[in-house]
Amino acid sequence: MRSFLSIRYTALSLAFLGLVASGCKDEFLVEKPVTTLTTDVYYKTEAGFEDLVRSCYSLLRNIHQNRTLVLNGTDIFSQSGFGDPKFATPAVTGGPLEQYDVRLNATLAELQSLWTLLYAEVARTNTAISRAEGITTMAAALKDTRLSEAKFLRALSYFYLVQQWGDVPMPLTESLSPSKEAIRVPSATIYKQIIDDLLDAEAKLPVTASNYGRITKGAAQFLLARVYLTRGWNFKSSLGGSNADFDLALQYADKVIEAYPLATAYTQLFPIHSENPLKQYTGAQNDKNPEIVFAVQYNSDVLTNKTDPAFAVDAAGGNNLHSVFGGGGEGYPGTKGRTSDYNRHQPFHITNPAMYRLFDPENDSRYDHNFVEVGYALLPVTGFKPLPVVNPNLKVDIKAGDTVVYFRPWNKPATSLNERGIDLGGKKNYSVVNLDELSGGYGFVNGSAVSVSGFPSDQPMMWKFWQPGIAYGDAFGTFNEAVFRSAEAYLMAAEALVKGAKNGKLGGAEVYYNKVLDRALVKKGADPLCAKDPGNVKSLEAVSYRATAANISIDLILDERARELMGEYSRWFDLKRTGKLVERVKKYNPWAAKSNTIKDIHYLRPIPQGEIDLSFPAMKQNEGY
Repeated sequence: MRSFLSIRYTALSLAFLGLVASGCKDEFLVEKPVTTLTTDVYYKTEAGFEDLVRSCYSLLRNIHQNRTLVLNGTDIFSQSGFGDPKFATPAVTGGPLEQYDVRLNATLAELQSLWTLLYAEVARTNTAISRAEGITTMAAALKDTRLSEAKFLRALSYFYLVQQWGDVPMPLTESLSPSKEAIRVPSATIYKQIIDDLLDAEAKLPVTASNYGRITKGAAQFLLARVYLTRGWNFKSSLGGSNADFDLALQYADKVIEAYPLATAYTQLFPIHSENPLKQYTGAQNDKNPEIVFAVQYNSDVLTNKTDPAFAVDAAGGNNLHSVFGGGGEGYPGTKGRTSDYNRHQPFHITNPAMYRLFDPENDSRYDHNFVEVGYALLPVTGFKPLPVVNPNLKVDIKAGDTVVYFRPWNKPATSLNERGIDLGGKKNYSVVNLDELSGGYGFVNGSAVSVSGFPSDQPMMWKFWQPGIAYGDAFGTFNEAVFRSAEAYLMAAEALVKGAKNGKLGGAEVYYNKVLDRALVKKGADPLCAKDPGNVKSLEAVSYRATAANISIDLILDERARELMGEYSRWFDLKRTGKLVERVKKYNPWAAKSNTIKDIHYLRPIPQGEIDLSFPAMKQNEGY
């Protein structure tokens, strides 16, 4: 089934081709106006208003591909160039979003990019909302639905803006003339507007959309749960929140849970793949699981599978989730080069070592799906020289399908030469890498850097979103990107209950939490074990992460959110909302721990300098920047 957005793009493309064809005549130099149609006229028609609302959806691709400010610099992900900062060599510097140093300032490109996209979306939705009153040829119920879709998308944009920057300008009508005025509105006022928009949308949106991918009543209820939960925490007493918000968050989370059943298996929610490209899955992919409440749509049509052309993120177009997380197979011995077998991996989001240690590698199916633990040769290699430490003249022959790297689980490191690769004097004809040895070139053994090996080491590929068989490149993915799914609603309900909400339909916070956990476990009802101290990569001490009424806490829930929602568009918001950003980043992000410069000012981002320069009177910068 093609999405309504792709159908619209195709129609526009065909119309454009028709115009080109009709213009190729002898009198092409004679000026003949084809139409006097303007937006003032067109947007008053049903077709025009439909197109106007459709235009509000396309920017969702661009916004959610600008995920650096949501993932990096958290406890889970770091920016490119990962090297273990405990060691002086190799001398590598982390990014500004990891080290929270003077480079994290108002000139950072990522700040301007996300700000521009979100306000572009606000402008489009404001236009649709402002023009709705003039629509007289459309059935009232249909117009209410389209207007509600625009209000939802405006609310979502403002929710992202106010979390990142706090008090921000809040235009609510179509911009008809240029202006330098940009008055920052208090966060509490913005939250009130967000909730007003969402309550109005919830009342008028259908349970099932007329086209798959449009906003539904369930999407509005999900976002209301997240907004009430966030306002309940009441960041620095600035959001107008109260404990009553936690009750409302629970009520809306329960509505979502009731309407959107959990998938039977975690793996059903993401592209199906094998770790071994020689045995890769080639069947049909399903990205419309009933658990998914709302998703950014992609499709297999190369003409329409693109980001919005007005704000192109990637000229190639398509979902890029498969290619932006750390680790890569292109450097393995016996790879085929630039093919789809392992595809290109740009290390924009590198998994921090603590993240691997939050899983039970044997009993949590999410670990096996999310990470590639074994790398394979795709072609035979004769006389491969692994540059071993003990015997530099050693050569080995590698067959297609042979293992070339094995990343040991955190709780079972290789401790003897019998378990190590021949490059370190061991018995295995492949590289064996322990978690505490992950780095950008080769591992660190016994505290000392080892010379670069011919075998790969790097880090396990984060393959949660890997889609096999797509064209080599930065994007091209066709799988929809889930933004809301009911597993998160369970965890939001658990969080609200921990914060004092009452009368959860399923019971206590631990019941909601364990519903998500048990779905992921190989042995249902078992006690999965994670590292007791995820930040200490040398420690093997383990602890259960099953919830009980006695141990359920915000940190336990944040750990489970990390496991379940890893790489989805939420992590920085989770840490900001719960007031855990500074604490957890210092504990689990090695770059931040090294620099030790993250502090309370970093709960808000600096206002982009370009926006301050354009405004008159100039907007005031956030404190500390």
